[in-house]
Amino acid sequence: ELPQRAKCNNTYQGSGPTYRDKCRPFCPAVLRDHEMEEFLKREYSLSKPYQGVGSSGSSHWELMGDAMVTTEQVRLTPDMQSRQGAVWSRMPCHLKDWEMQVHFKIHGQGKKNLNGDGLAIWYTKERMQKGPVFGNMDNFTGLGVFVDTYPNEEKHIEAQKKRYTPRTQRIFPFVLAMVGNGTISYDHERDGRPTELGGCNAMVRNLKHDTFLFIRYIRRRLTVMIDIDGQHEWRDCLDIPGVRLPQGYYFGASAITGDLSDNHDIISLKLYQLTVLRSPKEEQEESEDEITIPSVDNMDLLRMGDTEEGMSGIAIFFTVLFSMLGCIFLIVIGLVVYSHWNESRRKRFY
Repeated sequence: ELPQRAKCNNTYQGSGPTYRDKCRPFCPAVLRDHEMEEFLKREYSLSKPYQGVGSSGSSHWELMGDAMVTTEQVRLTPDMQSRQGAVWSRMPCHLKDWEMQVHFKIHGQGKKNLNGDGLAIWYTKERMQKGPVFGNMDNFTGLGVFVDTYPNEEKHIEAQKKRYTPRTQRIFPFVLAMVGNGTISYDHERDGRPTELGGCNAMVRNLKHDTFLFIRYIRRRLTVMIDIDGQHEWRDCLDIPGVRLPQGYYFGASAITGDLSDNHDIISLKLYQLTVLRSPKEEQEESEDEITIPSVDNMDLLRMGDTEEGMSGIAIFFTVLFSMLGCIFLIVIGLVVYSHWNESRRKRFY
């Protein structure tokens, strides 16, 4: 059963025939003074009984690598070392506004910090390309939302203490989002920090209840929420305006294991078309500003925040030291200037 309530100030009653009687996530801050309708798009959705997936050319979804279909899930990777798998939509999506609800499960025999590596949900120009980014290619073009279960950068305790304070230190698993334009590489050593749009911690491994990920793209605003506590309530993860994603890209999900492993399962991917009322002026502005390359309007500000977060203790020490020396230097100069001025003033009276 899908989560029925959002962690917002209100809820939205779905108008589509499939979910007419269910409350759906709705944040008035995102869609203030605008009407919205939603419709389940089955051609872009993946759910039980997964008819034809991986074996029929008529299926809308295609398997890659070590992924396999069972009666209960699409298993992207088994709990074995050095595996990677994916499932990709065969049809490009030309929807302007949409939301994806992901029902997933990550579980395995490994204990805390002895599991890996995580899974990803994609909306990209490329499809069916193996690679190191959670089983997909690096330098991708489009959107990736990652459920990262292994702390590559923070695995060394000493390095962690030097770089991060308790406020900025992350708890894994961690959910984050990234937009790529075909030239931006995902930084494994830093767990994607330099290019992330934002994220949140999400303790999703080996849970007995269902876990969900919610991705909404509407009015060039990207919202990600999670429901992992078994309360059927969405929890905010990130909300970024100014995200520009072209139409005609492909949805997919992938996962990878290395020396450490987990079962990475997709139970369902459900895509909803969002129909939003726009004024003629808005329609004209959007048609004139056609998006051809994925980008984020405020990415420079996000990177500045990452730089500040990643400042090491040594860098902070020298910054404070040089700031103090600069202040002392200015005080000395001020005293010298004042002394000369005072001496000149006294001479005028003799």
